[in-house]
Amino acid sequence: MVIKIIVVLMLLVILGSLFSALVFLYRDQGQGTRTAKALTIRITLSISLFLLLMAGFYFNIIPSTGLR
Repeated sequence: MVIKIIVVLMLLVILGSLFSALVFLYRDQGQGTRTAKALTIRITLSISLFLLLMAGFYFNIIPSTGLR
């Protein structure tokens, strides 16, 4: 249950970072570096979420059930 909450929160933060990059792109007209920094944060969070999910499967925190 805790892992589900963590995953949902991470996804919300990733979407927030993506939205902030869009806002920075619109405001700076493509001239600033804030858009690139926001997208770098989004990529870092996405990779972290992927590694968290992989660790959850490896340590059996997330059960691996097959298709039924």
